[in-house]
Amino acid sequence: MPPTLAPAFPWADVWGQDAAVDTLRAAAADPSALSHAWLITGPPGSGRSTLAYAFAAALIAEGPDDEATMRQVLAGTHPDVTALRTDKVIITIAEARSLVERSYFAPSAGRYRVIVVEDADRMVERTSNVLLKALEEPPEQTVWILCAPSEADLLPTIRSRVRSLRLREPDVADVARLISLRTGVDEAVAEQAARHAQRHIGMAQRLATDDAARRRREETLRAVIGVRGVNDAVDVAGRIIQAATEDAKALTSERDANERAALLRTVGVAEGQAVPPALRPQVSALEDEQKKRATRSLRDGIDRVLTDMQSLFRDVVMLQFGRSDDLINSELRPELVDLAAAWPVARTLVVLDHLAETRQSLERNVAPLLALESLLVTVTSGRKP
Repeated sequence: MPPTLAPAFPWADVWGQDAAVDTLRAAAADPSALSHAWLITGPPGSGRSTLAYAFAAALIAEGPDDEATMRQVLAGTHPDVTALRTDKVIITIAEARSLVERSYFAPSAGRYRVIVVEDADRMVERTSNVLLKALEEPPEQTVWILCAPSEADLLPTIRSRVRSLRLREPDVADVARLISLRTGVDEAVAEQAARHAQRHIGMAQRLATDDAARRRREETLRAVIGVRGVNDAVDVAGRIIQAATEDAKALTSERDANERAALLRTVGVAEGQAVPPALRPQVSALEDEQKKRATRSLRDGIDRVLTDMQSLFRDVVMLQFGRSDDLINSELRPELVDLAAAWPVARTLVVLDHLAETRQSLERNVAPLLALESLLVTVTSGRKP
């Protein structure tokens, strides 16, 4: 049976996670079943954050009929919810300390105070240590909800202080059905987007509704297949970085401009007027935050390309082992078949290993262009530089 939308508000936007919904609904309804720190894990696009906020809404509301409170929580305007959504590379110690401080406030309007950390895997060890005592001994009416791709992304000391809830990974057909219902796109387009996004719901929705994104993905993979030497590797790496940079600017530029305009309005500076010296530190602080967000957006875009490349060479390995019924990039089947025949399996595995290492290197702030050039040299040679 395919998963269905959870029927009751506020769970209606949680797709295909019926077992998790049942667990959290029971916890919200029965204080004896409620842990005061939770870790929701699942692959990107599985709905971790959506489930976290539905849980927060159910916790804070006075009961299943208190829809006004639940809608306020889901809209992000309820005073008893503190959420940390980071667009930066890491969560800072200052941000973690601020969360801990908020966790000791009594709820002002609802049954609980809820602290949601959407990207808990972006905490380095020192930052994680700031949370330890608050997670171990939270106030009676405070509930922490951490979200991360897997338990392994957090320190053992954090994992030991939370109750873990693992989300199931949706099938391609499930995601395609959801995307078709949400956007009205053709079923074939929805299926292709779900497959190419590797069941990541947000990315699948973007691919399904953005012709340019689909075209850019195909052009990038064809360019990678066509790499034949060092010059090609350097050229393709540069094109990937340029495309990711332009994509990141498109995603952040309008938001940056709106944030700057809002700040200037708040401090009484008219549009086009010079910023007074006394206010320049505030503007500079905003610009610094926006630069960090742009860096995260660029790295996320490059990581998405690397994920697509992994799907490409995963398909090659599948073909080399005689499997052709579950290709992610079936539109490129002729090219993939040729590559599978031309390469030994060992070479494909070397490329896949280097892809995984490159993704890890980018998280450690290695220069993206150099990392991609090194990776593509491996693609063309079958050996790591």
